[in-house]
Formats: sequence, C-alpha cells, structure tokens
Amino acid sequence: MRRLVSDTLVIAERNLVRLPRSPDLLVAFTIQPIMFVLLFRYVFGGAIHTTYGNYADFLIPGIIVQNIAFGGFVTALGLEEDLRKGLIDRFRSLPMSRAAVLAGRTLADIVTNTFSMLVLLVTGLIIGFAFNTTVLEAIAGVLLLIAFGYAFSWVFAFLGMIVSSPESANSLGFIAVFPLTFISSAFVPTQTFPAVLRGFAKVNPFTIVVNAVRYLWEHGQGVGVSNVWFALAWTAGILIVFAPIAVWRYRRAAVR
Repeated sequence: MRRLVSDTLVIAERNLVRLPRSPDLLVAFTIQPIMFVLLFRYVFGGAIHTTYGNYADFLIPGIIVQNIAFGGFVTALGLEEDLRKGLIDRFRSLPMSRAAVLAGRTLADIVTNTFSMLVLLVTGLIIGFAFNTTVLEAIAGVLLLIAFGYAFSWVFAFLGMIVSSPESANSLGFIAVFPLTFISSAFVPTQTFPAVLRGFAKVNPFTIVVNAVRYLWEHGQGVGVSNVWFALAWTAGILIVFAPIAVWRYRRAAVR
C-alpha cells in the first residue's frame, strides 16, 4: 500500500508538471468551459424555459458535470500516447505498483477537474448563478462532482488502453459521452423530450448527478435528496466496474 501511494503521487506529479508546458491543454481547462457557459447562457438560454427564475442556476450544475466528464479525455489520450511510445512497457519493467500508472493519471484528473470547476463557478457567479443552500450543502455538491469526475476518469483510462490512435480515443470518447450529456437534464428540462428519450434520461447517470447537485446547491424544483443517494450509487458503481478492468487491461497492454 505504501508503494502504491508513493508511486501514484509520482505519476500524478508527472502528469501535472507538463500542463504549464502545454498551453493547448490549459485552454481546454479554462477558455473552452467559459465559452460553453456563455454560449448556453446568452445564445440558447433565452429559448429554454425552466421552473428556475434564472437559467444560470439551472445551467451551471449541468455544464460542470459535462465538463468534468469530458475532462477524462486527457487521461485517454495520455495513456494511448504512452502505449504508442513504449513508455508503458518501461513502467511495467520497473519495481512499481501496476495500478500506480492509472491511479496517478486519474488522481491528476481530480486536480484539473477541480481547477476547471472553479473556473466555471466563478464564471457562473459573474453571469448570475448563486448558491441558495447552506455552506455544507454547497461543499457536498462540490465533493460529489469531484467524486463523479474521478470515477469517470477510469472509464477514459479503460478507453485509452483499448484504442489504437489519438483519433480513435477522441472519437470513441465523444461517442460515449456526448449522447449521455445531452440526453439528460443538464441543459433543458427532460419533460420536453419524446417519451423514449425521457425514459432514458430518467435513469441516465448524468441526469441523476446533475439533479443531485441542483438539490445540494439550489434545492431545485422537482429534485430531492434521493438524487444524492442515487448519484453516489452511480459513482461507486462506475468506479467498481471500470477501475478493475482498466487495471486488468493495463496488465495486458503491449506496445502497438
């Protein structure tokens, strides 16, 4: 366990120190989220009707969930690059924990997701978003988002181990995440969906997590505390399923 923790921290540091040297990645964590918030708030917001007095209150939880889900792309692309360059084989030859490479990657995602979330929250406060609950509930919402983002990073870790190129990682990740985020309550009320899509959205983990955060931050209409427990269950389920199979796939990985 001591080796796992130590090796995980080393790998996480390796993935974080490259960020200042990669301005394009910093854009993905700063400019791109702000752009999405402004587009939805001022381009689509006027045409979207919710029970919230301010669309920003409805939007910010959804846009943050979408952003932290897409944040796992960095893990998928990084693992694919390490596999292609043979770095994974070098890691496997070292006396280090087999799980540390993936754990370090996903741990670094917690840092980048937290930073990106802060950027979005500041942007949201500027355009009219406000917390309408207690400080403890607001913090609980932040922790839930970090936990869900961490669990979803393992999904992308697995994707990064099975694709054959960066383009494949982009395409497969986009196909996996894009429908889930838009067929949910992230941006519009699900009551406007056709019956089939509304049924899917009801059990969609993105809908459940978004509604849980709205409850913790807004005590939003139509959502209750049960969403928080369901969101925790989905987060734990994703982590329990994808963390072991990602590590299993890493053990079988070879240079492609």
